[in-house]
Amino acid sequence: MPHFIMEYSANLDDDLDIPALFEKLNETAIATGVFPIGGIRTRAIRCEHFRVGEGDPENSFVHLTAKVGAGREPEVLKAASDKVFETFTEALQPVFDRRYMSIGFEMIELHPERNYRKNNIHEKIAKMRNDT
Repeated sequence: MPHFIMEYSANLDDDLDIPALFEKLNETAIATGVFPIGGIRTRAIRCEHFRVGEGDPENSFVHLTAKVGAGREPEVLKAASDKVFETFTEALQPVFDRRYMSIGFEMIELHPERNYRKNNIHEKIAKMRNDT
């Protein structure tokens, strides 16, 4: 973990470079040293139906949720959240400067007893590191 889930208004299709944004988010998550590389997932959900503010169809939004595993100190999660939000807003700044836009971010810690995972990507990454 984290799993980054980005929801965005459909009127941003021509303004967002989602692969580049995701590359920056993943690099930032890795650079925090808080999250295992093999647990990072990033995906986008285009919201065709949306209403922002007073309903002007030019208003737009992007909201990022990061779901993380439980057990880290609050200060550690806060520092990681600050870094992710900084990267997120910097990447979106050119769009924000051109149009009316709401940018949001939330980091959610998943319940330790009701969060299930099965992942062998960690093994692949460890093998890649040992082969170099």
